[in-house]
Amino acid sequence: MANRRNRRHTRREFLQRAGLAPVVLSAAARLPAAPRPNIIFIMADDLGFGDLGCYGQKLIRTPRIDRMAKEGTRFTQCYSGSPVCAPSRNVLMTGMHTGHTRIRGNSPEVGGTVETFGEGARRLSLEDSDVTVAEFLKRAGYATGVTGKWGLAEPDTAGVPNRRGFDEWFGYLNQNHAPYYYTDYLWKDERRFPLEGNRDGKREQYTHDLFTGFSLDFIRRHHAHPFFLYIAYTIPHERLEVPDLGEYAGRPWPERARIYAAMVTRMDRDVGQMLDLLKGLGIDKRTLVFFTSDNGAPKKDFGDLFKSNGPLRGWKGELWEGGIRVPMIARWPGTVPAGRVCHVPWYFADFVPTAAGLAGVEIPACDGIDVSPVLTGKRRAPSDRFLYWEYPGKTFQQAVRFGKWKAHRTGLNGPLTLYDLEVDPSETTDVSAAHPSVLARIGEYLEDARTESPNWPTRKT
Repeated sequence: MANRRNRRHTRREFLQRAGLAPVVLSAAARLPAAPRPNIIFIMADDLGFGDLGCYGQKLIRTPRIDRMAKEGTRFTQCYSGSPVCAPSRNVLMTGMHTGHTRIRGNSPEVGGTVETFGEGARRLSLEDSDVTVAEFLKRAGYATGVTGKWGLAEPDTAGVPNRRGFDEWFGYLNQNHAPYYYTDYLWKDERRFPLEGNRDGKREQYTHDLFTGFSLDFIRRHHAHPFFLYIAYTIPHERLEVPDLGEYAGRPWPERARIYAAMVTRMDRDVGQMLDLLKGLGIDKRTLVFFTSDNGAPKKDFGDLFKSNGPLRGWKGELWEGGIRVPMIARWPGTVPAGRVCHVPWYFADFVPTAAGLAGVEIPACDGIDVSPVLTGKRRAPSDRFLYWEYPGKTFQQAVRFGKWKAHRTGLNGPLTLYDLEVDPSETTDVSAAHPSVLARIGEYLEDARTESPNWPTRKT
């Protein structure tokens, strides 16, 4: 029975994506009683689960984000859309998990276009049939803006932000371009925007600071009406560069460790600036702010001084917890409970239906669910839902979260391993032999969890 339901659901999703089925209405798809909130989604780049003080960090100072956690709810079991950049952002923007997204890795095995920046890798761009959260919110009358790293389009394609629902866009299109913090150009809407302060080897315009400036200006200009602002910061992704080391200048650490810490603390300062502005404008009580990271932290050449992924196993590029479990804080004074720590599992695919529901627009058929009741502390998410990831990488990987259980598989037909995250969050002990019924249920779900991608064809083993 469950398997047949999954088959119908998957077929419906496929038809919806192809434009052959109507949008499905959720019971929650109605105008909320309270005024529609502004929504700000702040996402760091390669920030680990353990890189913030409120998640156990001891060496890097993040006082403003820690205060944000005290003023809102801190989630301990929230997951990114993927263990790497582009597919994680695709999941966030469309609500489709990586078994259904168009972009499932940073570079397609088949198709795509040669990137306009970098070393000639091929990149896949979103198309007109890929409907983003910005398009849903725009229909509801929201002003929409995005800054930072997009990573979902090459120039002059259907995937650029202004063609995918964003009124205003300022940043990097290409992920290979994004680590150049002193680049000599960015994109503003659909045109190249020169940074004269960085020409001819000068280093006068730090792009992270420009993104903060754009964000503060966008909030000021649109504060009187509902707005959606997506801030995709590039900190602390490699290359490690920062205008000054600040309080870390004299620390007895490797130079790159001092730079990393200074980058994170600089971002923390700027998150604080935005929260202060919301309060100063008198709109913080009608603004929902998220803070998270696009995936787990990568291995660093200065070692694990900061224990960036905390106690979790694995790194960026892997479907172990360290690759996909990310910090997540939600703040909405008077609506999201303050000082709360929530252990409910949810992930990036839930953002689209949640934002659509809060805005009072039709909730699209997608792989996520509306988790606004979880955000507001009214109820838990369904305990029997499946969270799914796949990543082509060098070897095809799959992972499933089901209640307290996490299953892994390498190769489309490889054996499943099983971990009880309630007692073993570090995924050290495979308990599949002791729980055959759980493994069977997850295996049944996996039969219909995904559709084949023409750009990342699987190699069955």
